[in-house]
Amino acid sequence: MNQSTKASALSHPLSHIPAEILCAQDYEVQASRFLAAPVMAYIAGGSGHDVSVAANRHAFDAWSIWPRVLGDVRHGHTRLGLAGQDLPHPVLLAPVAYQTLAHPQAELATARAAAATDTLQIVSTLSSCRLEEIAQTGGGNKWFQLYLQPGRDASLDLLRRAESAGYKAIVLTLDASVQSPSLRALRAGFRMPEHVVPANLLNYPQAGLTQLDAGQGGLLQGLMRSAPLWDDLDWLLQQTVLPVWVKGVSHPDDALALRARGVTGLIISNHGGRGLDGAPASLHVLPSVRAALGDDYPLLFDSGIRSGSDVFKALALGADAVLIGRLQMYALSVAGALGVAHMLKLLREELELCMALSACATLDQIQSTSLVECSPGAERHIYQ
Repeated sequence: MNQSTKASALSHPLSHIPAEILCAQDYEVQASRFLAAPVMAYIAGGSGHDVSVAANRHAFDAWSIWPRVLGDVRHGHTRLGLAGQDLPHPVLLAPVAYQTLAHPQAELATARAAAATDTLQIVSTLSSCRLEEIAQTGGGNKWFQLYLQPGRDASLDLLRRAESAGYKAIVLTLDASVQSPSLRALRAGFRMPEHVVPANLLNYPQAGLTQLDAGQGGLLQGLMRSAPLWDDLDWLLQQTVLPVWVKGVSHPDDALALRARGVTGLIISNHGGRGLDGAPASLHVLPSVRAALGDDYPLLFDSGIRSGSDVFKALALGADAVLIGRLQMYALSVAGALGVAHMLKLLREELELCMALSACATLDQIQSTSLVECSPGAERHIYQ
């Protein structure tokens, strides 16, 4: 039996939190104890040479939080309003596919963690469990992430299923029409295990997400023929009364065009480095998109969050809230629902610590606070 067909986990997830977990990012270190090396490489990797994966992380190191003294934060909180919804905190669970790679209960365990921590969960089209089953697990606030399928009938059916199941918004991902393979994962011998399937798509012909094989040609006239176009977005907006968000935006011109089309809000993202390898770090483009859209348009952020200070920096640079991707998979692999809930708790505590030491009692005050941009040999105040 080769590595690709072995069980995803090296050992069973724990029913307790390991003593070694002292901060949210520790789950990334511990996950290698529970995930087979090829699976770990797949989850950690992006596309190509992982240039954008590395850029996402390094981008946070370029900023420092400027401490303030004597601020009154005794009545502080992390509540926010987001496109008509009231949320207790700005940390959301990103749509992550195939969570059975990390835990046998997959998205159902994540749903229980989300409900226990009052966290908004975004469920992937490529989930290991059916969207209806996830919606019924744990209650709580859930959005559905949609990949438009080659046929509109399948896309419409997915949309109607999400509406019927009680999802409160649709998140349309547009930056992953085709994905190039992660060389890290290929070199580790990763192949998707036979038991890992997109449960939501099993009854649709020609459904799924296009994966570009190494050395494959004919991309523009071949695989991209079914990629979404502006007409497809207009069609989708006409099919539902639910708020429609678009995920995968990085260019201000695209952001402006999407807002003009009637999209509720945007998620600044380079797909965690799984899209175009070499694309700029999401954090680097966030201020430009916020400046183009102004202060009032809903803007979320993902790609690279590992700590509460990362959350703080993303909010200070223009995001209303952030999405957590890989960290939820790492925590899920270590301790299932308990691990994901604990990871979210740690992120919130780390965020509140940053708020306390920078005299920010509310998220609005983070968005008007000052960061310091750090460059080799110098620091200069750049963002306020």
